[in-house]
Amino acid sequence: MKTIKCIGVLTSGGDASGMNAAIRAVTRSAICNGFKVKGIYRGYEGLINGEVKELTTQDVSSVIQRGGTMLKTARSAEFQTVEGRKKAYDTMQREGIDALVIIGGNGSITGARIFAEEYDVPCIGLPGTIDNDLYGTDFTIGYDTALNTIVECVDKIRDTATSHDRIFFVEVMGRDAGFLAQNSAIASGAEAAIIPEDRTDVDQLEKFIGRGFRKTKNSSIVIVSESPKDGGAMHYAERVKKEYPQYDVRVTILGHLQRGGSPSAYDRILASRLGAGAIDAILEGQRNVMIGIHNDEVVYVPFSEAIKKDKPLDKSLIKVLDELSI
Repeated sequence: MKTIKCIGVLTSGGDASGMNAAIRAVTRSAICNGFKVKGIYRGYEGLINGEVKELTTQDVSSVIQRGGTMLKTARSAEFQTVEGRKKAYDTMQREGIDALVIIGGNGSITGARIFAEEYDVPCIGLPGTIDNDLYGTDFTIGYDTALNTIVECVDKIRDTATSHDRIFFVEVMGRDAGFLAQNSAIASGAEAAIIPEDRTDVDQLEKFIGRGFRKTKNSSIVIVSESPKDGGAMHYAERVKKEYPQYDVRVTILGHLQRGGSPSAYDRILASRLGAGAIDAILEGQRNVMIGIHNDEVVYVPFSEAIKKDKPLDKSLIKVLDELSI
């Protein structure tokens, strides 16, 4: 096995608060252990195009508190091709990069798995996504910050909802995972959460209307997980307008507001632990694993498990929200 002397680090896919803290941790932990570190700008696209710069401890000074990613990020269609991955490998050879640390979500980890198989490159993944949907880790970098942002916004929307006796449908991110919606609903005292994991024969909207709103409340907040399949918050708001025209309905789509901002203390600590864990994994000869956190312990999760298995949402949270929102 080739001796690893230089580690490349990149961020890929959607940005998440705490990515800079992870870059900082990877860089400083690597240097502390005798490795050279090179930052790759704009994710896999930058790896293809040779956007590479050596990083020092000074380069990652005063970034732990910043949102976004100092290395920039991009989605790369070219990296999904054999030719694109060959260009990326050529860049690694030219720059003397022996191993990669990839900070990103499902798509980024999938790309790393394919690349590692094709070129026998040691790849270590860090779960950086606000969706919290990667299997094998209790939390992902950026999730806690996004959750706090949502709760802060919903608290403000609640004032208007109460003042005008309105139902507000608030759409949050999460793709096919309802972690942000379910937990922000509990934390903000929302009346309901409409999430992918709760799809049953029971109409979630009718369940909400029938359970409490018509009986005891003049205003309500419903958190809706974005979903191309269901149409998101707009779909449910339109249904209420048609089926229950007596109610005053509004929609707020939080959108990219959820991605930005200074990372929470938890995300800074999580990113720091996982970043240092990535270097520990390389020192131990690990490859093609994602560094996760489980029961407050750093764990190694094979790429195949992290991206192929669906992360389960604790269904007891649905019961908690139902009971507390009456």
